[in-house]
Amino acid sequence: MSHPDYKLNLRPLGTPRGVSSVVGPHGVGVSPGDKKSKSKSTRGKKKSIFETYMSKEDVSEGLKKGTLIQGVLRINPKKFHEAFIPSPDGDRDIFIDGVVSRNRALNGDLVVVKLLPEEQWKVIKPESTDKETEIAYESEFPEELCGHHLLQQSPKGHNDSPDVIIEAQFDDSDSEDGHGSTQNVLVDGVKNLSVCVHEKGKEDARAPLIKDESTSTSQDTGALPEKSLQRSAKVVYILEKKHSRAATGFLKLLADKNSELFRKYALFSPSDHRVPRIYVPLKDCPQDFVTRPKDYANILFICRIVDWKEDSNFALGQLAKSLGQAGEIEPETEGILTEYGVDFSEFSSEVLECLPQGLPWTIPPEEFSKRRDLRKDCIFTIDPSTARDLDDALSCKPLTDGNFEVGVHIADVSYFVPEGSDLDKVAAERATSVYLVQKVVPMLPRLLCEELCSLNPGTDKLTFSVIWTLTPEGKILDEWFGRTIICSCTKLSYEHAQSMIESPMEKIPEKKLPPISPEHSSEEVHRAVLNLHEMAKHLRQQRFVDGSLRLDQLKLAFTLDHETGLPQECHIYEYRDSNKLVEEFMLLANMAVAHKIYRTFPERALLRRHPPPQAKMLRDLVEFCNQMGLPMDVSSAGALNESLTKTFGDDRYSLARKEVLTNMCSRSMQMALYFCSGVLRDKVQFQHYALNVPLYTHFTSPIRRFADVLVHRLLAATLGYRELPALEPNTLQKQADHCNDRRMASKRVQELSTGLFFAVLVKESGPLESEAMVMGVLNQAFDVLVLRYGVQKRIYCNALALRSHHFQRVGRKPELTLVWEPEDTEQEPARQVITIFSLVQVVLQADATVLKYSAVLKPPGPEGFPGLEEEAVDDKQKD
Repeated sequence: MSHPDYKLNLRPLGTPRGVSSVVGPHGVGVSPGDKKSKSKSTRGKKKSIFETYMSKEDVSEGLKKGTLIQGVLRINPKKFHEAFIPSPDGDRDIFIDGVVSRNRALNGDLVVVKLLPEEQWKVIKPESTDKETEIAYESEFPEELCGHHLLQQSPKGHNDSPDVIIEAQFDDSDSEDGHGSTQNVLVDGVKNLSVCVHEKGKEDARAPLIKDESTSTSQDTGALPEKSLQRSAKVVYILEKKHSRAATGFLKLLADKNSELFRKYALFSPSDHRVPRIYVPLKDCPQDFVTRPKDYANILFICRIVDWKEDSNFALGQLAKSLGQAGEIEPETEGILTEYGVDFSEFSSEVLECLPQGLPWTIPPEEFSKRRDLRKDCIFTIDPSTARDLDDALSCKPLTDGNFEVGVHIADVSYFVPEGSDLDKVAAERATSVYLVQKVVPMLPRLLCEELCSLNPGTDKLTFSVIWTLTPEGKILDEWFGRTIICSCTKLSYEHAQSMIESPMEKIPEKKLPPISPEHSSEEVHRAVLNLHEMAKHLRQQRFVDGSLRLDQLKLAFTLDHETGLPQECHIYEYRDSNKLVEEFMLLANMAVAHKIYRTFPERALLRRHPPPQAKMLRDLVEFCNQMGLPMDVSSAGALNESLTKTFGDDRYSLARKEVLTNMCSRSMQMALYFCSGVLRDKVQFQHYALNVPLYTHFTSPIRRFADVLVHRLLAATLGYRELPALEPNTLQKQADHCNDRRMASKRVQELSTGLFFAVLVKESGPLESEAMVMGVLNQAFDVLVLRYGVQKRIYCNALALRSHHFQRVGRKPELTLVWEPEDTEQEPARQVITIFSLVQVVLQADATVLKYSAVLKPPGPEGFPGLEEEAVDDKQKD
């Protein structure tokens, strides 16, 4: 069916797109309290808005026959009427148009859809100026691929002794998860390149929607080439409600004071426009809300959806709690955590009773007979300076034959987490620690995270080790796995290790290093770091020769005020040789453990796979690069990596252009997933695309990832330390799925936390100026990557002081000509041409009413248009 509301939507505010105009006098659907509406009969009553869900039996049958398709629903944060599920064949996503077709499913839910007849499929015109509308990802960029490339800039106004520098404390020693964890800092979900313009430059996803010029519903598909149609569908069943059904937002009175609804309900308006508006009983609201609604206009609340009837546009919910003033860091943070279902409650007494009670705890004597004693070896940790949960340590002992004994030593968390205990259950449920800018929500109680398990220096610790004999070039000659006891001699930060790498012949002054235990010298640690660095360089080089891919992305780090906790400044986190050193050995350990557990338990290994990119989006990328005169080979991960590294020079313009292209490449990438080897029958699917290896797992971060705890148990069973965990393949797969879900939520929360702090920084310290590079050009707007901060923003022509603007295509390249209003009426208006890869100066400025910021183009000065300025960066200042 074609919808009549593709043109300007003049329905009452709040009626979802695609909803028939059967509404009451107050402009919404039937009352949630109307008992008659619950009757099955529709005689004399308003008809249902949403379709009844299919039965489980019919759904099961349809999935088997292939007449129905299942997938995870993604709703475009910028155009909330657009949703998608991945196509099973890996090609263009399946489109779900409008709230009605979405049938009450929320973002992230596992849904079942039925394809619509072909004449109702979405038409995409070949000359679309907005080809990105189908990209509804919230920065779903695989951690496996990422790193952080620094455009050589130094933070402005850097204090000599900043209060607190929050480094990337979520950094893991693994390109997948920590160092590789990307921060796109998409404060308001930019990756979706279309929004509804409500006011000048303001985005309002609930404003009346105008159908894109470039898309429509097909009425006559006969004359259209096949590639211009996008399969469209409707949701017929929700297999799993993965969305938390919680939202943060604001309370409002209903518009019609004379309606029966007004006396019973308030309207909850979620900040996330992908969540429906919700009726909440007035009895749940503050007592004086009805008489003094303006007092609550800026108070953030949490609401939970409890029901959503077929005959109501809005859901029914319960007000959970008041968070406090909108725009303040702690209320906003609690809202983010709640929306994404993060358990940040204190651990229960039952859980804490599972911990060792007699403190200080010491290693029981019997453990020494069961483990290899490495306490006299020179073993040390390398972590961000703020880290307190130290999962991993390294050692490097020179051998008489010129080779090295290299060890990766990981905290033996499974020793402290008995299988089936209350502690085990809560860790399995949380599945991951969640790293915010200002704090960590831990997976395990702090006694374990920061003391008993953390490999703090100068104390005996239980570990699980992988020890190799390596040649100076990093070739593996021998390999050993086992339980060990270590005593780390020092806690190095990445900066300490970096200074050692950069001063190979000089002794580092002791005052510039952390304390080192008397059994070992700083020279011994320095030599070990240099030897590990040399081997890591060879391992890394070989990985890329063998076809690995790395997509370096910009990531923000903040300096926080000690007293207020507010951000004072931010800078791009630099990923250096010390990070790469640790990363290489963590990758090596993870790959070694993956092979070990899979060889022994081919049906029950918990592994991690990374599917190849989405084919349709890769083809679009290649087509775009061809238009721009940039050759791009995407035939394999290695080919793509080579294209990105060899196409560009190392001047600042080239680096900026590489940053933009890397960002574009990221959109086609899929998430890496945990899986049970006995459930996935096709071994080709075990492959890890980014690392280009057949088997991979996570072993190196058990303090903060439950998947690693499971892998430790499997490895222990492999080595005969214990029985095989009593998990059938399907049960293990369910745990893997849960780990995937929580990891995705954690990643999104991390991004939103960074976005929150950056928005506060713009509000407190802005406006902020930066160079930016144009990423995409539309009819009346263009998208930029702000180079100093790594954020993406859309700049709207109607928010600029322009006399006029004109869009055209030169060949196939989009081009936007801006004609600026001169400050002096006697001057000629300046013209500025915006094309992809143009360099511009932008200003980020805070919104006056909400915690958001917008970007505007800096107008030309007397000297003409600002470009990308070279900065003379003093190396000492930079460090």
